[in-house]
Parts: sequence; structure tokens; C-alpha cells
Amino acid sequence: MTERKLYLGPLTDNRRWDMVDIRPDDVFVVTPPKCGTTWMQTIVALLFSGDPEVETELSVRMPWVDIRIREMAEVAERLAAMTHRRSMKSHTPMDGLPLDDQAQYLCVFRHPLDAHFSFRKHARNIPMSWFDMWYPENDEEGVTFRRFLDGGAEGFDGDAMPLAHIIQHFKAASALADRPNVSLFHYADMTRDLPGTFAKVAELLDISHPPHVLDQLVQAATFDNMKAHAARFAPSGGKGFMKSDSAFFHSGTSGKWDGNLTEKEMRAYDDMMDAHLTPADRAWLEQGEAGQVRS
Repeated sequence: MTERKLYLGPLTDNRRWDMVDIRPDDVFVVTPPKCGTTWMQTIVALLFSGDPEVETELSVRMPWVDIRIREMAEVAERLAAMTHRRSMKSHTPMDGLPLDDQAQYLCVFRHPLDAHFSFRKHARNIPMSWFDMWYPENDEEGVTFRRFLDGGAEGFDGDAMPLAHIIQHFKAASALADRPNVSLFHYADMTRDLPGTFAKVAELLDISHPPHVLDQLVQAATFDNMKAHAARFAPSGGKGFMKSDSAFFHSGTSGKWDGNLTEKEMRAYDDMMDAHLTPADRAWLEQGEAGQVRS
């Protein structure tokens, strides 16, 4: 993929990847926001180290390259200086990323409505006003969900994570899923079978640990443990990036949208999903392997 699509928003800029020299053993965690990004990064960090007590420091050791907050020259220099195996995070769809033939791309998805309601909580938990227009604190008129349905996949809208952006992520990853180094994961499957997820990721990354060590790593990555040690596991934990590190791990459950949307809103969501996805793809994007197998 030599021609990359431009994803440029107020928070992110995928042109920053031009300054990264990809190594054959690099690992990319690629997701829409609030779909299990930190969870998958933690799994990778634990497998890399083999230490259930490892200080993950994801924002520094596994940086979010796209985000504009840090100077890209500093990020690129830090990545270049790393002598250990590297992993990086991106919220850019796969058609906007540099695609290497050997590096591994772990693409994680979640039911779009679960991701949306989780992002609502997240927008209230960051001490910045980037998304106040999309996510007003008092939203009696349903502005937030209308913008979730109406927003475009790119530009300012993309950073606010509308449904179109999630669908674009899924389509871009699915188009490359036949490649041996591009793998799709689902939050629901990770929740149902965390040991199985560890085993799959370990195989993809060609990493092995004794069974008793792997059991300890799996336990470290459980939701309850990550929430209990939020300052350690949350992105930029303990540094004041969020109002509450613990609130970053709000509940980890699915279906929080059930009963919180009107029939009209649900019909509008269904119409958009059905217009852009086959029944099989929609079932997988919403439910993972419990849904219909993707064609």
C-alpha cells in the first residue's frame, strides 16, 4: 500500500507516520477509540516482557504516533533509539497507515454502540474541551447520537469517532485480512476467552512462555486487575492526562446502550449499518465470533 489515505483531524495526523522507520518485527495495534486499544497494548506488553508486574508505560513505550500532542520529531527519535522489540498504537484506519510486509497489525473492534457509549464517558473524563460540541454534558436533545450517525469518516468528524469512522476502520482492515500479518480481533471475543486471545497473539508474534507464566500474564490483563491498578495500566496513568485513571476502565461490559436509545435512534443506526455492511460483516462487527462468520 504505497498510496495512503489522508486522515487529518484536530487531534490526529497520520502524516506523522512518514517519520517512522518500520522494522520487520514491529507490532501495530490499530483500532477505533474505545474498542480495546489499551487492553490489546497491555497484552502485547505482557507478552513482550513475560513479566506480570511490568510497568507498561504505554504512552511512552508504545506510543500513539498519530496524536499531535507530542512533537513528532521527539516521538520518532524515541522510537529509533529503542533496542527492544517495538509496538505502536494508531486510531487511523489501515488504508491510512504504512503497510509493511513483515510487521504485525493487530486490529481490534467492538460493537459500535458499545464503543460510542464508552467514548461518551471518555470525553467527560479528559480535561480538554476538544469534543464538547459533539458530546455536550447535558444532552437532552440527543445531539451526541445524531452526530454519531451523521459524522463523516475523516477530518474533524473522524477524531470524534462517528459510526462512519468505525465502519471505515472495519472495511479497511477487512480488505487486508487475507494477509498473514493483518489480524482482526473483537472485544467480545477477548472478554469471553482472554487466555485464547493471549494464545493467538503469542502465536502471531512468535512468542512463547511456560504455561504458569502465561497464566500470570493473563491474570494481569483481566479487567478487574487493570482497573484496580489504573495508574499503572491507563494511558499516561498517574500523569493527570485524565480526570480519573480508574474511570478510564469504567465497566468493561457490553450493552450499555440498551435502553438508552429511542426506537427512532435504533432504527437510524440499523439503517446505516445495513446500508454499509453485509449481514455477515455487521454480525461480526457487533458480536465477534458469536455473530455470523464473516464472508
